[in-house]
Amino acid sequence: MNFLKYVLIVALFPLFSCSSEVVNPVNLNIRLSQVGYLQNDIKTFVIISKGPILSKSFKVVDAVTKETAFKGNINESLPAFDKFKYCYKAGFTELNKEGNYYIEVDGQRSYAFSIGNKVFNQVTDLLMRFFLVQRCGPTNPLMHGPCHLSDATSLSGWKTSKPVDVTGGWHDAGDYIKFFSTTAYASYMLLFAYEYDPIKFGFDNNHNNVPDILEEARVGIDWLLRCYFTKDNIINQVQDTRDHSVGWRLPENDSLQFSRPAFVGLGKNQIGMFAAVMSLASRIWAEKFYDYEFSKKMLTAAETLYPIYKTAPNVDKNVSGVYQDVVFWGKLALGAVELYNSTKNESYLKDAKVFADSAGSDYWWSWGNINSLAHYKLAQYELRYKDYIYNNLASFNTYKNNLLFSEGMPYTWGTTNSLLGVTLQAILYKKLTGSTEFDSLAVLQRDYILGRNQWGISFITGVGKKYPANIHSQIAYFNNGKLPGALTAGPCSPDLLKKYAIKRTNFTYDNYNTENARYYDDKNDYLTNEPTIVGNATAVFVFGNYSSR
Repeated sequence: MNFLKYVLIVALFPLFSCSSEVVNPVNLNIRLSQVGYLQNDIKTFVIISKGPILSKSFKVVDAVTKETAFKGNINESLPAFDKFKYCYKAGFTELNKEGNYYIEVDGQRSYAFSIGNKVFNQVTDLLMRFFLVQRCGPTNPLMHGPCHLSDATSLSGWKTSKPVDVTGGWHDAGDYIKFFSTTAYASYMLLFAYEYDPIKFGFDNNHNNVPDILEEARVGIDWLLRCYFTKDNIINQVQDTRDHSVGWRLPENDSLQFSRPAFVGLGKNQIGMFAAVMSLASRIWAEKFYDYEFSKKMLTAAETLYPIYKTAPNVDKNVSGVYQDVVFWGKLALGAVELYNSTKNESYLKDAKVFADSAGSDYWWSWGNINSLAHYKLAQYELRYKDYIYNNLASFNTYKNNLLFSEGMPYTWGTTNSLLGVTLQAILYKKLTGSTEFDSLAVLQRDYILGRNQWGISFITGVGKKYPANIHSQIAYFNNGKLPGALTAGPCSPDLLKKYAIKRTNFTYDNYNTENARYYDDKNDYLTNEPTIVGNATAVFVFGNYSSR
């Protein structure tokens, strides 16, 4: 053979290798839940790429044995997603064998994930640890010392400025302000979760014979009781926005610790939430702990404040201007139905029905839009109340159908909490009806939080393979940007981001930001990268329900 011809054949041989492995030089982005899936879950993933995939199939590979556990087809590309001209959806719902796996497409691998019925247990446990970090006062906090032991140093909006004891509770978010509304929401959700399923939410990781979720709820309950400082008024906020202007510091070293005013304010919204928390807690403490004295104290407080709704403003006004409710019917309905559940006084049930019908469907979920909780409770007496929840879910389902990543709501401030609220409502609706109509909607929102999103990030710190490393939090600042189990607020619309002047220094995920949604893993970004007790409380309910104890 001619030598030159021989060299040419050898040089070309690799191009015609008999190997079945296809390696695509284009960087594919495989987006899926980085935690994994329950064995009987709907299991899907998304591919976004600037170039086409070469193969029309994918395989799910056992991460231990390297054997192919599942093969599936990939359909033709979907419409372009911003700069990513090639987008694909695929699934492997049929694979239900417990194990650890990764997806392979064109020779490129996804993050490893698990299939099993306990994959979400550790997620729930980690979400609960976040509340330990947020504790204020002499409450045995995590990652910092006892703090703000002089709360509150003065009283504003009242006939006297005399200090009042509102120590304890939780810091609301990455700062050190405390809010009645968000503490009431978080406390109620923890109590609601335990009542909803005392087995799944009865875990006791610190082995003190008290379910962790009730131990944490007690932190919120005690603080709310302190805030109810007179028969007909409450404290709705501790500290003002000066908290945001004094720089990074641990709470025990807060330069404002002796200048933390409390503010008085009351609305029908807060009366409803207070009544809901105290009524539900009164039942749990009597039935679980046989603590009839504390149970009576809480129920008496709820019954004493509740009638004030007749003369109270519709919504409270707080000094910071944040967490400002615009509606109240749903919260007032929730308070009334919980009072009925604890007392069996028919007048409360009558009120609850009137308020709940006035609330109607809110087509949303946030700390302020929780009508579905009241409708769920009332549906146990009149099933027609499920229809309000159905209206919400049908709207979310329609919205998701036209989106690559299947988000059930538009991007907002607190997107992750809102999306998990979609899942929460689907869980409640299924409990009431047994319907599987919204199973896919529920799972897709859950998986979005865990990595099935355009950035390929799990929005819960410490969960998954890639998660935020620069949380906007005073305490995280002193822990290399990290907090355990913190659910970040998540992506915002550019229109919302433009309203706030934030000096960012980290643009790690900028390649995946689009004209519709942006996320920044930046310690200065309080819109997209700040955790809250509200978001974590919603997440605890959702991931706890997907757990197995």
